[in-house]
Amino acid sequence: MENALSSQNLGFMPYLVAGSQILGIAILAITGAWLAQYRGGFSWSGPLQFNVHPLCMVLGMVFLCGEGIIAVFQYHQANGYPDMYSLHSWCGIVTFTLYILQWIIGFSLFFIPGVAFTYRSQFKPLHEFFGRALFLSSIATSLLGLTEKMFSEYSSHPAEGILVNSLGVLLVVFGAVIAYILTREDWRRPPLPEEQALSMDFKTLTEGDSPTDQ
Repeated sequence: MENALSSQNLGFMPYLVAGSQILGIAILAITGAWLAQYRGGFSWSGPLQFNVHPLCMVLGMVFLCGEGIIAVFQYHQANGYPDMYSLHSWCGIVTFTLYILQWIIGFSLFFIPGVAFTYRSQFKPLHEFFGRALFLSSIATSLLGLTEKMFSEYSSHPAEGILVNSLGVLLVVFGAVIAYILTREDWRRPPLPEEQALSMDFKTLTEGDSPTDQ
């Protein structure tokens, strides 16, 4: 594995990967600082319940997205606010729904035994595309949410506005770095010999093809 990676032209990829992790940590830290310093902190009930939503959305669309959506819907109901009234909410629910579908289809095709190798090969490019698209959509939705929250308050809260704008810029830079890394085909890890053998053996078992016929 180390020999395969050393033969690749990695260039400055390790620095970009490290930079993306630093940006991610900075985004989480600034989000927590913003909500704690200017928005009163966090709570699962009462006026501070809404603050759970932006923190969970930034923290990740993987495990915590559901918690963030539950928090904001409960907050709306408790305070008499309408649901799904803004572009931020529309983009958010579409992104969340498509992510769930992406997860279900990916699990069904790649983890459930007996699925034909051909179906997996045909779906893999789509799976990769929608993964990237959903990542960028989550960045855009976060930016819309920040703008919506601060739209009428920038002039009266200049310090908070600067902090939120900095968070938005970091989100854009973070998304750009990740997107660039994903476009570099020469930075992809080459498949290991045992992975190629396992893939061909699985194709033989599911479709009855002989690896030597390819």
